[in-house]
Amino acid sequence: MPWSVVNDADGLPRVILTEPGGSSAEVLLYGGQVVSWKNDRREELLYVSSKAVQKPPKAIRGGIPICFPQFANFGSLEQHGFARNRMWLLDSCPSPLPPARNQSTVDLILKSSEEDLKSWPRSFELRLRISLSPGKLTFIPRVRNTDSKAFSFTFALRNYFSVSDVSEVRVEGLETLDYLDNLMQRERFTEQADAITFDGEIDRVYLSTPTKINIIDHQKKRTLVLRKEGMPDSVVWNPWDKKAKDIPDFGDDDYKTMLCVDSAVVETPIGLKPFEEWRGRQELSTVSSSYCSGHLDPQKVLHG
Repeated sequence: MPWSVVNDADGLPRVILTEPGGSSAEVLLYGGQVVSWKNDRREELLYVSSKAVQKPPKAIRGGIPICFPQFANFGSLEQHGFARNRMWLLDSCPSPLPPARNQSTVDLILKSSEEDLKSWPRSFELRLRISLSPGKLTFIPRVRNTDSKAFSFTFALRNYFSVSDVSEVRVEGLETLDYLDNLMQRERFTEQADAITFDGEIDRVYLSTPTKINIIDHQKKRTLVLRKEGMPDSVVWNPWDKKAKDIPDFGDDDYKTMLCVDSAVVETPIGLKPFEEWRGRQELSTVSSSYCSGHLDPQKVLHG
């Protein structure tokens, strides 16, 4: 069976996606959040905190949470908005997307509730299609304005990647770009390095980023490739050792084996008139180990 719904130990329903090649993904209806993505060798590609609280009303630290209608504290709502700690529903009518021919696909929906309207008085429908195929995990988020007035929002797919050793990881594709440094009161800088490497805390919003970004994990001989549409910004985050100890649901040493590289809409919010819809797309894939063995050719990684 390509997908099924099971209840975990906490009673939270989750969708299990599988495909014939052996890879799998797990999606919680709580938060509409992917909490596991394993390749055909059963290697986990996502990080979930060893101290994550996986029950309402707490947001789950790790996987791929949905930040809506606000990213971080770029607004008056709670951190990262409320979509990541709401119960979503299976979407039986994902129109206008065609029915999923790929059986390893699930469609989810979140609609504005009375509770949400108190803090964010705008009526909306947030839909998310998640598709698993060999070596690839694809997301299509959509926001429809079902209100009588226009509204705007920020958005992110917060990708917590599992890495072998963050100090040995390189991120390529963001060089020469401007970024807002959240550690410096969002002051604007221009990236000077030929690739981003990590030796301390980082919390940056890179602006007008390319559609393809590469996270190169030398130790695992693996490159995670992030492709995106409709989400022009990219957030790079790792709390490093000192801040990791101050985050209650984050393991003290977890910073060594995780890295967030997000697809986001931050600098310029999306504006929707009544009945308008915004659509984004994110595709995560991995470059095979055989390709990654030995020395990497940066041009092939960037443009291959």
